[in-house]
Amino acid sequence: MATPVLHTKLPAVGTTIFTLMSTLASQHGAVNLGQGFPDFPCEAALLDKVDEAMRAGHNQYPMMSGAPAMREAIAAKIAAIYGATYHPATEITVTAGATQALTTAILCCVHPGDEVIVIEPAYDAYLPAITLAGGIPVTVSMQLGEAGYSVPWDQLAAAVTPRTRLIVINTPHNPTGSVLRAADIAALTDIVRGTDILILSDEVYEHMVYDGERHESLCRTPELAERSFVVSSFGKTYHVTGWKIGYVAAPASLMVEFRKVHQYNVFSVNTPMQHGLASYMADPAPYLDLPAFYQRKRDLFREGLAGSRFTLLPADGTYFQCVRYDAISPILESEFAQWLTTEIKVAAIPVSAFYSQGKESGIVRFCFAKQDETLRLALERLARL
Repeated sequence: MATPVLHTKLPAVGTTIFTLMSTLASQHGAVNLGQGFPDFPCEAALLDKVDEAMRAGHNQYPMMSGAPAMREAIAAKIAAIYGATYHPATEITVTAGATQALTTAILCCVHPGDEVIVIEPAYDAYLPAITLAGGIPVTVSMQLGEAGYSVPWDQLAAAVTPRTRLIVINTPHNPTGSVLRAADIAALTDIVRGTDILILSDEVYEHMVYDGERHESLCRTPELAERSFVVSSFGKTYHVTGWKIGYVAAPASLMVEFRKVHQYNVFSVNTPMQHGLASYMADPAPYLDLPAFYQRKRDLFREGLAGSRFTLLPADGTYFQCVRYDAISPILESEFAQWLTTEIKVAAIPVSAFYSQGKESGIVRFCFAKQDETLRLALERLARL
């Protein structure tokens, strides 16, 4: 009997560049500065909190929207940092990581034929989710100048049509390391004012903004918050990416629709980890100290590359550093990343992988969320260039 033919819903999707480069790094013994995960442990106190929660009996299904203690801790944190009030019962939902939050937000509000504006280069989960929802992605490319990457708000405004349903924002931005500032927030506010356009704000790197700058969460601006799904990630903040726990904050009217989808694609999220995180969050120091922690690693990495033939782009946020390599080679980004991994033994990610059409800029992205000795080993190898 012949195997039935399955017609794909995602014809443009294959194996992600992160899996490909991590596999290549493993095969060649390369230092993996490609995929964005730490190679150091979380604090032992967090593990203790989760262990305590397990032993206290928090091992069955939590509420669909998240354990009350977890949602209350999230709402208190948002209020303390951004001065925004979200009701924990109706405006906060705990998710199985930020990617699930992003996908669920898209699925709950995008209907077939709706247009969704995405700023490229972009995290690779956005476009597949839009496609699954039947939406039409409309991409706007960031501009690259001496000051680094920036959003061309005039071009984004020109991309808005009567069919625009959603704009996806990411700050601090993966992969470029850029951040939105007050002028950007004002421009976005002007674009959506008087429309029914919703915003999906990916803020998973919210605690990684450097050089005294503040994170301009959309929570800070009531006019934007009232139309926004704001997403963040405990995996990024607490060095536990494998736990896959995040959250979304949104007005109750939006959250009602979000939870309708959430309850059928995930329903609920790991119970003891929610209780452990809620208890651990009573101390704000781990996330308040995170900018200084990662800025030191950023500076170590940048100083190590300063004398190389790489051209460093600004890295104002996230734990990513983008570099130009045109003084080293004229080859395509994917080819350069593979060469770097197999010959120099340091893995990077081609930024072209973050464009739907594979736009070439001669730039690769390194992740500096690594132990100092890991970064020094990578820098020693990159010094050969």
